[in-house]
Amino acid sequence: MGIKKLNPVTPGTRFKVASTFEELTTDRPYKPLVVTLKKTGGRNNQGKRTMRMIGGGHKRNYRLIDFKRDKHGIECTVMTIEYDPNRSARIALVEYADGEKRYIISPAGLTVGMKLSSGTGSAPEMGNAMTLSEIPLGTVIHNIELRPGKGGSMARSAGSYAQLSARDGDYAIITLPSGETRKILAKCIATIGTVSNGEHNLTRSGKAGRSRWLGRRPRVRGVAMNPVDHPMGGGEGRQSGGIPRSRKGTPAKGLKTRKSKKPSSKFIIERRKK
Repeated sequence: MGIKKLNPVTPGTRFKVASTFEELTTDRPYKPLVVTLKKTGGRNNQGKRTMRMIGGGHKRNYRLIDFKRDKHGIECTVMTIEYDPNRSARIALVEYADGEKRYIISPAGLTVGMKLSSGTGSAPEMGNAMTLSEIPLGTVIHNIELRPGKGGSMARSAGSYAQLSARDGDYAIITLPSGETRKILAKCIATIGTVSNGEHNLTRSGKAGRSRWLGRRPRVRGVAMNPVDHPMGGGEGRQSGGIPRSRKGTPAKGLKTRKSKKPSSKFIIERRKK
């Protein structure tokens, strides 16, 4: 896992910083775990555009990822480390002792041939999945469930992690990199370690065309529009736009948009740092 700075052979490579992909072991996905992925272009089931700046992009296939890690008591072996176009982290193909193969989010440092396990009795080692009640305090974890049996939904992107800091009755207290501290049921499952491809945030696309490959269309600034198109549009010359707000008039830069009566607020001990 590393990054490389390209020589400025073309204008597109002058500022490009790309991944070396040296940790990958194959470029062919396991076909039984691959399904087609249809693009929406930002449109809903009525054909109306509900999200702007979405469209085009390279065709992708979706890899079915095992976020639940619910095959307990059976050891598995890491077969390959692969690239996934649908996420920033790397994925790993593991084969269980009974012959079943599954994709999992690859933690940093995982290599082919390593043995992994999940469930009660597993060792608190990198890549193993356990309930929060069994993980030692201070351990770095990822792919954390919010409800038992739902599957991991927190700390899944490249380089992300959380830390198990304490326990309080039926709950475990998790500290997130944002500074937020929250309670999660101790019955929930998490995976030991940090997510792979931690240098993903250091890469630079180098040109606008690479964003188009990812399905991102150009974004027009509100102050560059006419008054009929945006609250910040219009004016003589380069106007600052007045109060920063969205296209639909929601104030930006400081307005709290979280619902005050959101049910999960009672589990948040300390809000994230500004």
